[in-house]
Amino acid sequence: MSTPPDPPAPPLGRLSGAETHVPHWLRTAAAYSWRILAVGIVVRATFSVLGQYHRIAVAVFLGLVLTAVLRPVATLFARVMPRALAVAASLIGGIVLVLGVLTLVGETVAGQRTGLEREFVAGIDRIERRLEDPPFRLAPAVFDDLQSRIGEILSSHRSAIISTALSGVSRLLDVLTVLALALFCAVFFMHSGDRQWRWLCNQLPAVARDRVTVAGGAAWRTFTGYTHGILLVAVTNAVLVGLALFALGVPLALPLALLEFFAAFIPLIGSPIALAVAAVVALASKGPFIALVVVALIVVIGQIEGHLLHPIVMSWAVRLHPVVVALSVVGGAVAAGVIGAVVAVPMVAVVWSVYQALLDRTGAPEGLRARGKQCGP
Repeated sequence: MSTPPDPPAPPLGRLSGAETHVPHWLRTAAAYSWRILAVGIVVRATFSVLGQYHRIAVAVFLGLVLTAVLRPVATLFARVMPRALAVAASLIGGIVLVLGVLTLVGETVAGQRTGLEREFVAGIDRIERRLEDPPFRLAPAVFDDLQSRIGEILSSHRSAIISTALSGVSRLLDVLTVLALALFCAVFFMHSGDRQWRWLCNQLPAVARDRVTVAGGAAWRTFTGYTHGILLVAVTNAVLVGLALFALGVPLALPLALLEFFAAFIPLIGSPIALAVAAVVALASKGPFIALVVVALIVVIGQIEGHLLHPIVMSWAVRLHPVVVALSVVGGAVAAGVIGAVVAVPMVAVVWSVYQALLDRTGAPEGLRARGKQCGP
């Protein structure tokens, strides 16, 4: 007696009986969920590795920033001098410019020190008197008690303050070490970065060489475009803030403008924080009216930055929706503090540009390419 033949296998792609009871939306959600979890695990692992070697990561990032800013200058100098001298001249010129600005700021603060102390004491007295008048009606003893409490806190935590100052010295040494390593990296990136990249690509298997070349080119174009754009935003914001504070007679206009310059590298939230510091200085030195004018300045510069300058930056690099920018800044700040907030947006922009470049390079279907390009605003 012959055994009956096995039942025919179901056609390829047809679901089994158990799977037909799972709704289609649940299968789709499950498929996306495990992919999102996989991406999250990779991102978390990347940040963990970078956290272990954060000084090296920050130094390489700063080296790339210096290369993106100064390499065009070095290329221009290389037309009339050897490449090595052009790189040295551009780096030395950049260092002299930064040190000159910092020296000017220090001299400004030192020259205004006596007047600033007098203005701030008078400003605090004015604020106390306004709080004692209607509608606040605070008792004068509140401020005396506040001053005594501040003195008690400082005296009781004197050892903690001293240890914090000593730890600040060690942090300063770390910062100087990172800056020295960044300059060292920038020298070689500017002098022979293209040859280093070609050597790295030639070490890869031939199958992956073309993709890595395309991805690297897209990443560098996006990074340089974003760096040049955000530098333009920072300079524009600093000039506008400096001129406005100088016209209003607010002290420390130049240091506050420099603070605005560095704060602009954190999109969306950096400039308002720096201008809030300027508003506090204006309140203590010039009174509430000038402080309100500075608050209005926060709104005006925020509108200029959000609707004019940042769209230009993103068009130079990769167009990112403001929601993506905000989430990137907050996520970077949660993961790595201020450094993460600075690095997050260019990192997301680079990843997105690499994805688009590889999508076009691999010959994806036209509908998929169009759908990928439509993910931006």
